[in-house]
Amino acid sequence: MMSEKKELTAMYWRDGRLHLLDQRFLPLKSEYRSCENCSQVVDSIREMSVRGAPAIGIAAAYGIVIAAGEALAKEYSKERTLTALEEASADLIMARPTAVNVSWAVRRMSKLLLQHKDSTAQQIYDILLAEAEDIHAEDICNNRMIGLNGAEFVPPKASVLTHCNAGALATGGYGTALGVIRAAEEQGKDIHVFVDETRPLLQGARITVYELSRDDISVTLITDSSAGHLMAMGKVDLVVVGADRIAANGDTANKIGTYSLAVLASYHKIPFYIAAPISTIDMSIETGESIKIEERSSSEVTHFNGRQTAPDGITAFNPAFDITPAKLITAIITERGVVCSPDRDKLDRLF
Repeated sequence: MMSEKKELTAMYWRDGRLHLLDQRFLPLKSEYRSCENCSQVVDSIREMSVRGAPAIGIAAAYGIVIAAGEALAKEYSKERTLTALEEASADLIMARPTAVNVSWAVRRMSKLLLQHKDSTAQQIYDILLAEAEDIHAEDICNNRMIGLNGAEFVPPKASVLTHCNAGALATGGYGTALGVIRAAEEQGKDIHVFVDETRPLLQGARITVYELSRDDISVTLITDSSAGHLMAMGKVDLVVVGADRIAANGDTANKIGTYSLAVLASYHKIPFYIAAPISTIDMSIETGESIKIEERSSSEVTHFNGRQTAPDGITAFNPAFDITPAKLITAIITERGVVCSPDRDKLDRLF
């Protein structure tokens, strides 16, 4: 008799510590990284041990809790505690500047902190922990609603193309883009998923394929450069991806390569969907031109798994994200509803 599969989770909280699945080692090894101080959470986000906009937002919320716990253990004064939490907030936000979910979560925690700044250190810690746990639980519920809202756009028999990883391991659980796929599958639809490998860190090959195969969802891995050919062959019915930040006009930052897919989908008249919680929508940024794009180390391109793959001395251009203009997006799928042909007025109504 086969043993039951363990639930797939990017993180869990236990005994005052945040335990993060170190996704750098997937799919070959499932190893959790224990964070007992806030700097370890910051490093885990920066090094992409934990990744995906919703997931790093949740991790940042727990990071604030850990910082409050550090202050409590060191018996800081109230003023020094507040200063330490401000510093922790700034460090967490700068760890991955493109994804808005980190600053969204930190602002939510900071707002609560201000409301209870006259409480004792222990009370502050308990209040912040409860809020982080709420953020975590809410994300899972939101993802399921995103899945249900998006599943109606998936035909009864469909081939879906996705990029990078926007599944359970990029969120609190269930997933955004993969949440749409999972919900459609649960409704009895005949789904096949094509997954871009997603260079240079291969999140599609290592993580998305891992998730889908665990769920027994039919999946085929393709190279990033195969997507256009696949569309030309008539093998793709729709594209659905996640997002790291959505500007007020609907322009969307997502993993590098997303813009190319959107252009290809537009040319081949294939629907292109963004699946994301409203916490990913940043109404303070008018257009995608104002979204800061994180650039990562050249070594991620010139090396793979620590092994050099390019000549000595080569400099690589390695942006982690690109911007897909709203006019190329068929719809943005959120937990509060679906925004077709997104623009500022339509997105503003979600709030």
